[in-house]
Amino acid sequence: MARADPTLAAIAGRVAAEQYELQIVAARIQDQAHNCTRFWVLGRDGSAAPTGDDKTALLFSVAHEPGALHRVLKPFADNRVSLCNIESRPLKERAWEYLFFLDLVGHVDEPRVARALAALRRRCHFVKVLGSYPAAPAPR
Repeated sequence: MARADPTLAAIAGRVAAEQYELQIVAARIQDQAHNCTRFWVLGRDGSAAPTGDDKTALLFSVAHEPGALHRVLKPFADNRVSLCNIESRPLKERAWEYLFFLDLVGHVDEPRVARALAALRRRCHFVKVLGSYPAAPAPR
């Protein structure tokens, strides 16, 4: 959209500027030298087809009780699914309860990931799979 409309701009990396033939107006705008930002493309089409090197993003919430987070994460280990990121945010509706954002290595269509997600759904108040996508190459 930034390429087609001169009133728009994009914040993205050099590779994106090259791919979409965009002019770089300002480089290195981060406030930390080793900053690495992820960008998302959102759509309604569902997850991308498996590539063999994928990640899946999801949200979930659990009861605020001892061991709850351990119980919901254990099926990932049991099914040999590696977790690469987990973050928590407080729920606005309920004090001391949290929404967790999780990235895992694998695609929702892989049997081991599907088994882990099925177990997660049985143990959580809420689960939303945001989608699976090809893993980005490591930054240079």
